[in-house]
Amino acid sequence: MPDGEIMTLMGALHKDNSGLNLKHLLIGAEGTLGIITKAIVKLFPKPKAYATAFVAVPDLSAALKLLNLAQEATSGGVEAFEYMPAAYMDRFFQLHPKARDPMAQRHQTNVLIEVGATSPTAAIQGPDGSSPLETQLVEILEQLMDSGDVIDASLAQSDAQRSAMWAIREAAAEVSFSRKPYIDTDVALALPDVSKFLNEITGRIKALDPLADDLAIAHLGDGNIHYTIYPSRTDADLSAKLREAVAELTTQMSGSFSAEHGVGLSKLATMKTHKDPTALSVMRAIKQALDPKGTLNPGKVIPD
Repeated sequence: MPDGEIMTLMGALHKDNSGLNLKHLLIGAEGTLGIITKAIVKLFPKPKAYATAFVAVPDLSAALKLLNLAQEATSGGVEAFEYMPAAYMDRFFQLHPKARDPMAQRHQTNVLIEVGATSPTAAIQGPDGSSPLETQLVEILEQLMDSGDVIDASLAQSDAQRSAMWAIREAAAEVSFSRKPYIDTDVALALPDVSKFLNEITGRIKALDPLADDLAIAHLGDGNIHYTIYPSRTDADLSAKLREAVAELTTQMSGSFSAEHGVGLSKLATMKTHKDPTALSVMRAIKQALDPKGTLNPGKVIPD
């Protein structure tokens, strides 16, 4: 703790309702309330089988149909559900011209879906070399192709093909930051609002900078969007207005302007403008109570 005292919260119990959940108060506080020196880690079994596919869908609404159907059919076995638009694919293959495109042609809305299963029977290969999990994913994709909710799909037939598909998604930082100047944001929205956000934010950006461009990729399974803006000029005032446009729309849609990368210093102004005032007051009160001298990570996370 800020005064040097050690608070032990090392219980590994599944249930413990003995007062305030101080563990979660410290998690995400970015070192402003205490320094975590030990942790208990819960392990989960690694899937014994994976089914991975690159899928083209008409729009994000159809993508969510795929997600929901796959989750239901596999009892929540979807390990990843990653959205990549055509613009992302174009830039990736410009940077990596020797990479193999998993799709025969370019599509506007692409999703990388991966399903995992821990059951040993899920990894047993049939006469055609496919596992029951792969067969299940193929059946889901075929069902959605019949309804028009899937346009095209490519199933990974080997570990090498699976790795090649993942290499496209894992190049996100390289692709997003290959153009300069750029403004990166990290927002989260309820799944049904992701499409509405992406449809509306481009217009707001263009209103501020008609020559600006943008790129969005997303952990679509949890509504986390990495939205990058490419302004037409290096201008601190313009950059602030563009960031504000993203935060304002996100807040209007009851989303979060800081999904997974934290607040630190860069989002203090956004916190001050868009975080619930009462929540900020509570945060300041907690900080003052635990760290009245401002010893730990001063000036971060909680705006003055």
